[in-house]
Order: sequence, then structure tokens, then C-alpha cells
Amino acid sequence: MSLRLGDIAPNFTADTTQGPIDFHQWIGDSWALLFSHPADFTPVCTTELGKTALLNGEFAKRNVKPIAVSVDDLASHNKWIPDIEEVNNVKMNFPIIADEEKKVATLYDMIHPNASEKATVRSVFIIGPDKKIKLTLTYPASTGRNFTEILRVIDSLQLTANYQVATPADWKHGEDVIIVPAVSTEDAKTKFPKGFEIIKPYLRKTPQPNL
Repeated sequence: MSLRLGDIAPNFTADTTQGPIDFHQWIGDSWALLFSHPADFTPVCTTELGKTALLNGEFAKRNVKPIAVSVDDLASHNKWIPDIEEVNNVKMNFPIIADEEKKVATLYDMIHPNASEKATVRSVFIIGPDKKIKLTLTYPASTGRNFTEILRVIDSLQLTANYQVATPADWKHGEDVIIVPAVSTEDAKTKFPKGFEIIKPYLRKTPQPNL
């Protein structure tokens, strides 16, 4: 069964490179980035996990905990980590889940038989502190993820969770946002004291409200 936006992220217990976890307890009051990689000791995955480690400060600034998963075992993960650290000149600073029984992969529908019967596709789940799924992305095994885009999406999700705004195409942190149609123009005068521009009756732009 496919998971949909707004669904509660399935809970699980698992061994990781940083010790055993209960997923929901591990998330706590943070956001979580759960992402799968097809296999250890593969070139694209080595760059992806390294990039995530390099962005540790950016994730921490946003109260986001990254965690990776593949269907390899803990011994394999631990043997691979020195390669990740050497290739990317970084220390691994987030856990990798050992999922050799494919429990997590099955819960999160990470194995797509037409792509591979054995390995997970490059799935991304962003999960809020309420344990609900806020975003899903699926890449083929051959394509590495854009972690700058993942950070951009997190910025949008966190902003729009707290204000009655949406973010336009190609939006980046610091740029103008869109007032949602549910807010009347009259109410917008109070809710958005920085002012706003009416481009169309249904398209009103205002400076990012949390800056």
C-alpha cells in the first residue's frame, strides 16, 4: 500500500549504525528526513550520504534529523562508512538503518519490482514532528538526489505550516510568498503587516512573514 501525504509515518524498531531505535521516539519533537539507498558500496549512494553529512549544520538549523536505510546489514554499513568519510572528507553524523529483512523497505513501499526486485529505489520521506508524512519523492536508482532541493522543500514546508501562505515556483528562502486564497484581502491587511501586492485577485504576494 502506498503512503500518502498526511498519513502517519509507519513506526518501526531497527538497528542502526548509531544503535537501536524506535522510529517515532527517535524523531521526538523534530522533523525527520528518511531516505533509502539501493545498496552499500555503490557510487551514487556514497556521494549522497556524504552530502547529507556535509549538510549536517543546515539540517540541524531546521530541526531536521536525517536517517538513511538500505537492505544491507549493519556489518556492511559499518564497513562502508570509512569510504563515505574518505570520499567526501566528512565524518558520518547520522544513522543508517540496517534493513536486511526489508521490514522498513516494505512498510514504506521502497522496493519497486519493475525497477529492481531486490534493492530499494531512492525514496525520500519528510516527516513532521506530528509523525505525519509531509513530502515524498522517488528517484530511480541511477539518479542522485538534489539535497539543495530537499532543504528548499523543508524551508517551504516549515514556513507554510505556520503561516497562511504558499511558495511559488522556484521559491527560495527569503523570497516573496503567496497568500493562500482562503485569506480574504481584508484579513490579509492584518495578517501580513509587511503589505502585499495584488497581481490577480487570487494571486497576492507578500514578503516572507517569518523574517
